[in-house]
Amino acid sequence: MNQISRIYVAGHSGLVGSALVRCLRSKGYKNIITRTHSELDLERWPNVEAFFTAEKPEYVFLAAAKVGGIHANATYPVDFLLTNLKIQNNVIECAWRHGVRGFVFLGSSCIYPKLAPQPLKEEYLLTGPLEPTNEPYAIAKIAGIELCEALNRQYGTRFLNVMPTNLFGPGDNYDLEKSHVFPALIRKFHLAKLASLGEWQAILHDEKSYGPIPKNIMVNLINISESHGHNIPSSLQRFAPCAQRFAAITLWGSGSPRREFLYSDDLADACIFLMEHLDEIFAQLESETSNNPASRHLINIGWGKDITIRELADMIAEVVGYNGEIHWDTTKPDGTPQKLLDISKITSLGWEPRISFDEMIREMIEHDLHEAAREVVCQRNGFPLPPCSEERM
Repeated sequence: MNQISRIYVAGHSGLVGSALVRCLRSKGYKNIITRTHSELDLERWPNVEAFFTAEKPEYVFLAAAKVGGIHANATYPVDFLLTNLKIQNNVIECAWRHGVRGFVFLGSSCIYPKLAPQPLKEEYLLTGPLEPTNEPYAIAKIAGIELCEALNRQYGTRFLNVMPTNLFGPGDNYDLEKSHVFPALIRKFHLAKLASLGEWQAILHDEKSYGPIPKNIMVNLINISESHGHNIPSSLQRFAPCAQRFAAITLWGSGSPRREFLYSDDLADACIFLMEHLDEIFAQLESETSNNPASRHLINIGWGKDITIRELADMIAEVVGYNGEIHWDTTKPDGTPQKLLDISKITSLGWEPRISFDEMIREMIEHDLHEAAREVVCQRNGFPLPPCSEERM
């Protein structure tokens, strides 16, 4: 893959796809092809076939998928299976039929068995039962992996399957009722910091920008703000009578589970690295023996280290500047004790993560939440508005 190659990023508006486009542009790639859902419905075979015929992409990154949490998987299992299977089958088959030179399929670490040993190795694929709470999504992803692997064996394609760990990055989902742990923690501590400063206008602006603030969290913010001597807006007085009488941000569980996280730009960098070195990588992978042929062209991408949720919360609080109390609600579940990927395969190929944890947190806060808060504070005080980053324009 070179800078004039025709590169299609499917799912370019999502967390991973937007990072891929951003990183490809920063590396000087000129011919990046994208389509919105309204322009190209990947669930419709005739549309996908017509797109490949017209655009003739040489390299494809498939980051488009229907994603959701435990509740969504349990409520809409048919949607998760059918939607993802249609997208994957259409894009993968068209890529094969139109002779693309390289293909990267983005999966998920939920494909590994629930009780697999830690850290999770690629060879553990299909060696045990899946976690039931996200089984529909995992099965769809496994089907995509198997299709890519079958095409490699039968037709000599060069389709790679990559399995990222827990991701976060610019443009993440900050909805406190739907988001994953990392963006949820960042937003909670950001709101708590604003509450300690009495910046209620910024808090209400945050709610408009990133989704509703649940009642229990709003109560926490009121108590934090009042403990610092600030008045509460009249529109929020309805929360005061039911307020718990401690000024702290409340987090679920004990904080002891260990999780691995990776910045979305690091994942994008890894995917581009793999595509740029496809010939050497396939030669090396083909020369290796494996007890599980299904995992031959499967590559984990992660940070290689994990951290407790409590340690993560302390780091985010420090970066945000929140100095108040943290209340751990141990009546809430902790979840799986540990989830860590073995990344020895990709590091042996020559790639390693580059962005430190502190850098990850600071970049995410500066890119998203602080920018929105600064706009409100600057407008109220008559200061010039901060410039928007290129990605937000």
